[in-house]
Amino acid sequence: MPSMADFESELENSFKKLKEKDMITGTVIGVSETEVTVDLGSYSEGIIKLEELSNDPHFSIKSIQVGDQVSAEVLYEDVEGRIFLSRKNAYDVLSWDALREMLANKTVCNVKIEEAVNSGVITYLNGIRAFIPASQLSLQYIEDLNSFVGTKLDVQVIEVNQEDNRLILSAKMLLKEKALADKNSRISKLQPGLILTGKVETIVPYGAFVNIGEDLTGLVHISQICGRRIKSPKEIIKEGESVTVKILDIKDGKISLSMKAVQENAEILDDAADAAYEYSSGEEASTSLASLLGKFKL
Repeated sequence: MPSMADFESELENSFKKLKEKDMITGTVIGVSETEVTVDLGSYSEGIIKLEELSNDPHFSIKSIQVGDQVSAEVLYEDVEGRIFLSRKNAYDVLSWDALREMLANKTVCNVKIEEAVNSGVITYLNGIRAFIPASQLSLQYIEDLNSFVGTKLDVQVIEVNQEDNRLILSAKMLLKEKALADKNSRISKLQPGLILTGKVETIVPYGAFVNIGEDLTGLVHISQICGRRIKSPKEIIKEGESVTVKILDIKDGKISLSMKAVQENAEILDDAADAAYEYSSGEEASTSLASLLGKFKL
């Protein structure tokens, strides 16, 4: 049988006087349309009014069930001894701690955009109102911020300032990481020696950048444009022109191309998307003596 000692802690708590700002945890024992009643294991039950349950405008009291454990902050005790609590105050404290941890761990969260404002959009994370600047919504310029309202985005926390109630999120950081991973995946399909057709995007004094498809761009150095010395790439090519190039090297995500190394009888691909995962030149590793002698006329 349980002894009196087993109940000492519970007895002590039952007589402990709760005061304003105390943080407590209790069990929900009743839910109505306007308030939640909580067993505090104390001399009185706690009451959480609807307006003290959450800061989230989409919160529903129906999401609270009898038996749930809730944390709350003591607001006051009335003349009848009833203890009024604020779940949203306690949740704010716990949420800011969690948000700081998300910032440190670069946690990815999925949020729903609630409204558009002048310079960005508003959402909620852990019940805290959060702001996503327009510059952090996409990799491209956003013309209509209202087009994001109601959509869901993967985001990361980039700034947490509890004192100023400031929470800033970014979707752009994740989009950049994904775009880089996708680009590296496409580059991995390419091999030195592959010959492609591309379009000259930009001409610079030291060469030209050529788009070879699949949103991949490589550099043709001025020395690789043709077999003779030229002072400017513009002597040979112009922006928007289609050219045939050969991949010389791929290093650190950068693609080195050559126009002069292209052979007339080489198989040419129209787009990098047509590149096989493994490239074969089609040539044998060694040349026989007979084939070498065959090139000479006696």
